[in-house]
Amino acid sequence: MDIEDLIAGQDGVVSRAQALASGLTEDALTWLLRSGRWRRVHAGVYATFTGPLPFAAQVWAAILRAGRGAVASHRTAAYLDGLCDDPGPTVHVTAPAERHVRGKVDGVRVHYAHRLALTRHPAKTPPRTRVEDTVLDLVDTASHPREAEGWVTAACQRRATTPERLADALARRKKIRWRAMVEAMLTDVAEGAQSPLELRHLRRVERAHGLPTGCRQRRVAGRRVIWIDVDYEQYRVRVELDGRVGHTGEGRFRDHQRDNRATVDGHATLRYGHADVFTDPCGVAAEQARVLTARGWTGTPRSCRPGCPVDTRDHRRLLASEHQ
Repeated sequence: MDIEDLIAGQDGVVSRAQALASGLTEDALTWLLRSGRWRRVHAGVYATFTGPLPFAAQVWAAILRAGRGAVASHRTAAYLDGLCDDPGPTVHVTAPAERHVRGKVDGVRVHYAHRLALTRHPAKTPPRTRVEDTVLDLVDTASHPREAEGWVTAACQRRATTPERLADALARRKKIRWRAMVEAMLTDVAEGAQSPLELRHLRRVERAHGLPTGCRQRRVAGRRVIWIDVDYEQYRVRVELDGRVGHTGEGRFRDHQRDNRATVDGHATLRYGHADVFTDPCGVAAEQARVLTARGWTGTPRSCRPGCPVDTRDHRRLLASEHQ
């Protein structure tokens, strides 16, 4: 390949081996470096321009330093594919497991994988892992289950992949951290839960306490389309789960408008945030059970553990008083 085309395709970065294979002589390469027209980024890897190194060029430099078959992976691949908005301070690349990159590479973390030929995306540049494998790599390295939840739900919420494709990729992996949780999550996400907060409500509030199953992410069309996080339509009860994104400033004003319209239409709206659902799911369940019962639910909630404030006896007394 012509060296100019090669450099253009690699965001202005080239390896020593590539330059020599393209016909550049040792003397010419030495002159380019000494004159400042090219500069060293890593051992045997050069930027062919001056000024700051754009992120894509940093990625190419890390891949070329890691050598044949290496690809961007983990958070770096996630950023390239729009799964997150911050690439972080380190460029992550994965190399085939049969090779080893010698020496420390500044600003780069090299991972190794036996299945890289299967997880590498066939066409994207810079080379990177497939979206589903990027998500699972990040799940596998997550230090906390909530972090793993965040990667799965972000990938689905940003429409970069689907629960079905993630489940297929997961089935092909023999070992992965948090497997049982992720398998359960993928079923939940397919049912409409789109954030760790919504997943927590589904599992620790609704299911754990035997509450009726709500309709998640329900689209309601009127003068303007609105989305309801959890809708118990039969009982005219709605639950809104407020994460930080989308519920500040203008988003918060829209939430108030939506709640007011719901009240006018005869719906009760319960609104909870992270502090409610993550730290007191039992208290949230007890409150929801009382509101649902007052609006016609005849089921019985259950305590999820000793000391759970969901008291079935109090619930039966409330139900009896409602029907007197």
